[in-house]
Amino acid sequence: MLHWTRRLSQLYLGLVLYGVSAAMQVQAGLGLDPWDVLHQGLALVSDRQIGTVSIAVGALVLLLWIPLRQWPGLGTVSNVLVVGLAMNATLAVLPVQHGLPARAATLAGAVLLCGLATGMYITAGFGPGPRDGLMTGIARRTGVSIRLSRTFVELTVLLAGWLLGGTVGVGTVLFAVTIGPLAQLFLRIFARLGLDDSTIGHRGASPAPAEPVSAA
Repeated sequence: MLHWTRRLSQLYLGLVLYGVSAAMQVQAGLGLDPWDVLHQGLALVSDRQIGTVSIAVGALVLLLWIPLRQWPGLGTVSNVLVVGLAMNATLAVLPVQHGLPARAATLAGAVLLCGLATGMYITAGFGPGPRDGLMTGIARRTGVSIRLSRTFVELTVLLAGWLLGGTVGVGTVLFAVTIGPLAQLFLRIFARLGLDDSTIGHRGASPAPAEPVSAA
């Protein structure tokens, strides 16, 4: 029971922190990760909160798991809801940052926190996020590499989001370059702390990708 309580706490804390990091990146105003560029663009055209759009997109992505013959874990379903709700809650209290130093510091903190949160929720061992699972599922069903499927999907959503008015900038590049190494760093840290349950099997769920992508 204690083991399950620790894993659940680790899962939900990681997902909440991921939502906080995404909100920080929004308020930094220097560019978002590819999926949040799409979420922001859709939020602008639909007049909805970005976290709410993130939930809706996550649910739609989860439907795409069906033809890929994947089954979600508890972490997958929780990811759809918790990240978006945490993002909306953080945006309600965190002001837009002004001045380049404050914006740059907020962006750097957001990316670092995202790496920590990704490592935390993946090592809880409750299944990948819906977007991660989509990319690994495409790779498994088509035989292409995860890197190629990730590149194709993220470039597609990035272009769509940018055309809809989402923010693309230095933060987008920084996220793309650093999130993989940061997530791997925190995966190793949690493993050393004995908190890595990511090898626990989930019915039909894909294992965490070798290069973690956005959890949202």
